Amino acid sequence: MNSPRRSFLLATAAAAPAFLKAAQATKSIKVGLVGAGGRGSGAALQALRADDYAELTAVADLDLPIINGSLERLKRAAGDKVKVEEAKKFTGLDAYAKLLATDVDVVILATPPGFRPLHYRAAVEANKHLFVEKPIAVDAPGVRSVMETTKLAKEKNLCIVSGFCWRYSNYIKATFDQMQQGAIGELVSYYGTYLSNPVKPMPPASARPAGISDVEWQLRNWYNFGWVCGDGLVEQGIHTVDKVQWAFGDDTPLSCTAIGGRAIPAEGGNIYDHIEVNYLYSKNRRAHVVHRQIPGCHNENGDYILGTKGQVTIGRGPLPKIEGANPWTFEGVKNDMYQYEHDVLFAAIRKGEVRNDGERMAVSTMVGIMGRMAAYTGQQITYEQALNSQERLFPEKLDWGTGKLDVLPLARPGVTKFF
Repeated sequence: MNSPRRSFLLATAAAAPAFLKAAQATKSIKVGLVGAGGRGSGAALQALRADDYAELTAVADLDLPIINGSLERLKRAAGDKVKVEEAKKFTGLDAYAKLLATDVDVVILATPPGFRPLHYRAAVEANKHLFVEKPIAVDAPGVRSVMETTKLAKEKNLCIVSGFCWRYSNYIKATFDQMQQGAIGELVSYYGTYLSNPVKPMPPASARPAGISDVEWQLRNWYNFGWVCGDGLVEQGIHTVDKVQWAFGDDTPLSCTAIGGRAIPAEGGNIYDHIEVNYLYSKNRRAHVVHRQIPGCHNENGDYILGTKGQVTIGRGPLPKIEGANPWTFEGVKNDMYQYEHDVLFAAIRKGEVRNDGERMAVSTMVGIMGRMAAYTGQQITYEQALNSQERLFPEKLDWGTGKLDVLPLARPGVTKFF
């Protein structure tokens, strides 16, 4: 889908950012990037391609080499749409706040997810439209914060598009539309797999530079620490959780049990490398989500959905298919779901429309956290218990230079407590 390219006046709203009021389609939309790693850089490029007049004007990350590396790649791909002056390269743990103080219109949040609730709140308070990468928190207090911020974003008529990218895939949407129209009858069960290699393996302690603080060491290896990544199920397998939620009409599960652990030791880290969750939904329906990130194993990202009149298979061939009473196969051309997310966001901004994915991105994240809680404690956990949990993983204060940050021990089911 192409963004609108012609001049027209946008609808106005009292709480909308100033640039939307009587702005024309040729007015530039200034983009700010918070988190300039691979995913953030990719999202920035997609944002620049989503609108003829989008331009990147500010970047925030931990340090300058990360920013400069990202900008070099983006300039090769997007040319003069990259307009980041030296004064708008912001570094450090407070870099996001410095970026939000600039005149950017749209902000991409792509740091590790532990920071997401803080950054999301600050961006909405600063009246910025947002592309928010998944997941949106690592613990229940963070999810509750995001839910409150989403209400504020609605009051301000801000656009919030989530990085739960499968919702923007045309061939997955077409498949789920068939299901919702009754192609497989009543949904009975869903089995989803997210089996892959580790995102960022934990280096040995001997690789830690002398004098580096705990905070810096853990952030450099963020994927291995629960307080900043949330565990592999929450950070990566959450895509499968979100598809399950979509299939179940974004209803919340009643409860879940789970098993998991750490099969391959990771010196210093504290997340599991495999978890399998059994979710119970209303009408005694079940969903099983299997997550594993261990090298040398079978990899698969698949969905096996059973109904009373047929079944859906996704990921075991080039296209989804439905078998049973109403056989069907997607016959169109697959879109680029990563690009389409941004096309939708920028088209909404240009039209003066409000699009807000905030509620479902919060709930899907919470359902993933709920599964982690069940695996870590060995207990049956209800959704209400999970949402109201007081366990806070993300620290209230971080000190980049001198901060000491103890690592929680690896969870032990039956010993680790839920609270």
